[in-house]
Amino acid sequence: MIDTLLLTSAPIRTFLRQQPLTNATSFFFERDARLFLVTSRHVLIDEPSQHFPDRIEIELHVDRDNMARSTNFSILLYRDGQAIWRQGKDRAGEIDVAAIEIDRNALPVPMIHHAFTPDRLPGPQDHVDIGSSLLVVGFPLGFHDTLHHLPIVRQAVIASSFGLRFDGRGYFLTDARTHRGTSGAPVVMREDARIGAQNILPWRLLGIHSSRLDVGGRDVVIDEALGLNCAWYSDILLTLTENT
Repeated sequence: MIDTLLLTSAPIRTFLRQQPLTNATSFFFERDARLFLVTSRHVLIDEPSQHFPDRIEIELHVDRDNMARSTNFSILLYRDGQAIWRQGKDRAGEIDVAAIEIDRNALPVPMIHHAFTPDRLPGPQDHVDIGSSLLVVGFPLGFHDTLHHLPIVRQAVIASSFGLRFDGRGYFLTDARTHRGTSGAPVVMREDARIGAQNILPWRLLGIHSSRLDVGGRDVVIDEALGLNCAWYSDILLTLTENT
């Protein structure tokens, strides 16, 4: 049995024409029968590093009985000179999350995946304690099960008060060991066993991993890295996936 969580995520490779650029992580989000690919905004465009890809490729499973079978699916990032992804901002500035609506008619049949849905997001009634155990599902440094094309998970814990905007930004902190390639990964918490048993995907999507957080004045020789990360609150997806 493969945990359904592993089928929510897909590796992303970015390209400028035929030149490969970077690797990252994405995951699927479904709302009102529409399917979205979610990742970090900086995976698709990052002005400070002059990262300007024009397309991405993701890897999709196509055979439920043989997970070693997969295919690459290419998505152009611009249409008529306009970016196709949706991004958001709040009073503190840009939010490092992007969502791309996928044309289901263009997808391979079958396509084996699971998608988070709005009911998998935490609600006002959900209390998440400081230090709660989380998983980050992704492809650190591109590393994964290359035979079965599945991501790996890293353990994390909530490192700041969940529900508060850390430093006024739309994210919370996690304490986890992460690497390049994890950007865009879903940050999840297992559902309560009594409730989770009723769901095919018994995980709450708390956030979207963005980047490591460091101290500007840290002495890189003497001081170790903090090991803290930014995870943008997942409720931004309700804004990004609204019918327009």
